[in-house]
Amino acid sequence: MSNNFDRRSVLALLAGAAGMAALPAYAALDDAKAKALIQQVVADINRIINSGKSEQAMYADFERLFRRYGDVPTIAYSVLGADRRRASQSQVNAFADAFAGYLARKYGKRFREFIGGQIEVQGTRNTGRYYEVLSLARLRGQAPFDVTFRVSDRSGRDLFFDIVIEGISLGKTERTEIGAMLDARRGDFDALIRDLRSAG
Repeated sequence: MSNNFDRRSVLALLAGAAGMAALPAYAALDDAKAKALIQQVVADINRIINSGKSEQAMYADFERLFRRYGDVPTIAYSVLGADRRRASQSQVNAFADAFAGYLARKYGKRFREFIGGQIEVQGTRNTGRYYEVLSLARLRGQAPFDVTFRVSDRSGRDLFFDIVIEGISLGKTERTEIGAMLDARRGDFDALIRDLRSAG
């Protein structure tokens, strides 16, 4: 596996997201709140990676983290892209639920490679539409690399909706992969949801 894949893998569970259109401006979220959210996310990531738990237990922990701190409905809507117009709301909801577990299993298999690593929050940037929280990942045996969490309060809570690692949006990556999976099932959302529940 390449270093780029390794670097994306460690956080892809959290991403799930994006390829989003521009978010509306808002007043409630600020630098301090965005930074505080990601500091908690990072603390939980570091705790899970270095917990000594089995892989299955780590999958469950990362799925809970994603559901707690990620804007899962927005993520699901974005990952489906234009295909979401053909899906019912119940299918979108079922997809979001299946997708969270899929990411936990898909990327959790690689987490043992990152034991001993740490992620450090460095600062924040207001884009005018959402906040970017800048972080640095220090993984064992690799040079440090940049990790940017994108945060908004669009859902009524402060949540992340994408993670960008060295310029690569994990949300866009997953959107491409999910689109290919849906195409392979001839646009059958129910088949995609069913397969996501057992894949990864």
